Amino acid sequence: MVLMQDYTSYDLYNPTESHKMLRDSVRGFVKSEIEPQALKHDREERFNLSLFKKLGELGLLGITVSEDYGGAGMDALSSVIVHEELSASDPGLCLSYLAHAMLCVNNCAVNASKEQKERFLPKLCSGEWIGAMAMSEAHIGTDVLGMSTTGVEEKDYWVVNGQKMWITNGCVDDDGTPADCVWVYARTGTIKGRAEISTFLIEKGFKGYSVGQKIRDKTGMRASNTAELVFDQVKVPKSNMVGKPGDSSLHMMRNLQLERLTLAAMSLGIARRSLEVMNRYASERHAFGKPLKDFGQIQRYIGDSYAEYMAARAYVYETARKLKLDQYGQRLDSDGVKLVATTMGKNVADRAMQVLGGYGYVGEYVVERLWRDAKLLEIGGGTLEAHQKNITLDLGKNPEVLLR
Repeated sequence: MVLMQDYTSYDLYNPTESHKMLRDSVRGFVKSEIEPQALKHDREERFNLSLFKKLGELGLLGITVSEDYGGAGMDALSSVIVHEELSASDPGLCLSYLAHAMLCVNNCAVNASKEQKERFLPKLCSGEWIGAMAMSEAHIGTDVLGMSTTGVEEKDYWVVNGQKMWITNGCVDDDGTPADCVWVYARTGTIKGRAEISTFLIEKGFKGYSVGQKIRDKTGMRASNTAELVFDQVKVPKSNMVGKPGDSSLHMMRNLQLERLTLAAMSLGIARRSLEVMNRYASERHAFGKPLKDFGQIQRYIGDSYAEYMAARAYVYETARKLKLDQYGQRLDSDGVKLVATTMGKNVADRAMQVLGGYGYVGEYVVERLWRDAKLLEIGGGTLEAHQKNITLDLGKNPEVLLR
């Protein structure tokens, strides 16, 4: 039996000493290393590669990877902590971190063979290699099975052809240098009238793999690189196929849960920083002889923002506590937290801009950048509409979850 005092002393956000130490470590690194460069790299639309590699020195690039392969061996809740803390300062850099550590590295750690893990993970965990995941294409959105990138089997390799679009970390600089390792989904056949999607690990140096273009002039997340990737008759060794032909649906389902959870965590960081800024400004700024915080409308902005942030934060961390990295079937709440938290983060950043007025509209006060960055989180990793559809379908199949 759990004693009441044990229950009430439980800290959902730092449940163990290891989690608290992780948060303190990342928060300190953010203050000393990330915050000073965030505005500059946003304005220049430039990925800070050297700073990114320092995340490997902290053990963060392989946070969910077993120590056997150079990782930190931590859990989904640890990933949430890192994303919340990084995003409170530089969501653009954090998005690059997510693409590397969650979409590529965790995918490999959970789904790849032992031989593939031994070959790829140490370099990815250390930061020697930068990783990405390539699923999206220019002509498809959430219709993943509509992809046109193909993989055709030859004697001892597969030939991959196609283009992928909107790929975070697709290039690592402004010179068109591609990511060192890309987790690529491609159509390899048809089964019962449906596309068979398979997974390939494609490496820099493979002939025919290149960057088509770096995507510029984005609304937000400008400190992360987004690119079009081109695969032109790329010969991929059979040893670089993950699992069997058609296994991609399983890979996607397992990893989408963690992707959506950590995207929701990014929104927590955006909301928390926006709250800090508007709360401080409302206390220091005076109008008509009294501080802004004494005005009812400002109180509404701050009060609503705090309550919504805390509600979303509890949902995100509770979902993280229960999420198993090597399992699927946890879509209901991984979709739920992203649906709730991403809109919350955008709304809180918007209120912060409103409280700050003209100062909120310029980069110096941070919230303008956070507001721009927040919008992508309602789109990437699954749109709000996709989450609404998935939640409705899942509740229709299992209505009893409402009574748990």
